[in-house]
Amino acid sequence: MKLVTFSTRAEAAGTQSKDPATSVASATLGIDNPTPGVLLDNEVADLSSLGYPTLLKLIEAGKPALEEVAAKLPKASRIPLSAVTLHAPIPRPPRVFAIGLNYHKHAVESNLPVQKVPTVFLKLSSSVIGPDVSIILPKISTEPDYEAEFAFVIGKPGYQIPLEFAMDYVLGYTIVNDVSARDIQLSTSQWNLGKSFPTFTPIGPSITTADEVSDPHNLRISLTINGETLQDSNTSDLIFKIPALIAYISSITPLEAGDIVSTGTPEGVGLGRTPKRWLKPNEEIVITIEKLGSLRNSTIAEP
Repeated sequence: MKLVTFSTRAEAAGTQSKDPATSVASATLGIDNPTPGVLLDNEVADLSSLGYPTLLKLIEAGKPALEEVAAKLPKASRIPLSAVTLHAPIPRPPRVFAIGLNYHKHAVESNLPVQKVPTVFLKLSSSVIGPDVSIILPKISTEPDYEAEFAFVIGKPGYQIPLEFAMDYVLGYTIVNDVSARDIQLSTSQWNLGKSFPTFTPIGPSITTADEVSDPHNLRISLTINGETLQDSNTSDLIFKIPALIAYISSITPLEAGDIVSTGTPEGVGLGRTPKRWLKPNEEIVITIEKLGSLRNSTIAEP
């Protein structure tokens, strides 16, 4: 299944405007009427009748809730995709963990050695937006960058999870753009704030449940800007695979249902290019990951 959070066009109007005159705050407003659903080609199945007000609540209810969804899906009411707005699947995830330098070729382009333990940082949940919402390029940064990333979503709580059981904790997979203000990020050893400006964490368009992805470590991942391919790789190049990341993070902090772990970006980021390639206003960024679909966002200058 492809789990989504959606609202009708009327409900979504004004909450996530693409107008550059819209304030930064309005671009990251909470959704008034978030509804959990399942994406079915050109339709969305409405799951609101099942009693879960949000997708996060459904995830927290565990495997029985997902089994109920699967059983009742054929009779669920459906809405044309053209009549809805898709939001980030979990608009305010408990936490967004991100992994730095986790592709072999990205480490090479960064002139850094392969790390012995994962570099883990957090992206603030207030930076999360969904598909087709504008990324606002902040005035105080002159080096905004893109990062196509494959992410997994935790389906149940766990602490000190053994490596051999780690995949049991994966609900599914989604796409993340780890937008980064490089000048802010690299001015300190702490990366969080330089990667957490409002709108700097596009996520979506859905969470593809784990049963639909037989091998998450063999998926093509690519990024284009205005149709030009700038990143094109495969998750087989990951240094630390999903079980290793789950075991490592959970050895330090308990994982929660709905946590998102973004596994890092492959080579081709703007920072690693000669000359550097920074994001500019009025560009369209499309990240595509095999079996997951595409995440599309445009850029605008901060008003």
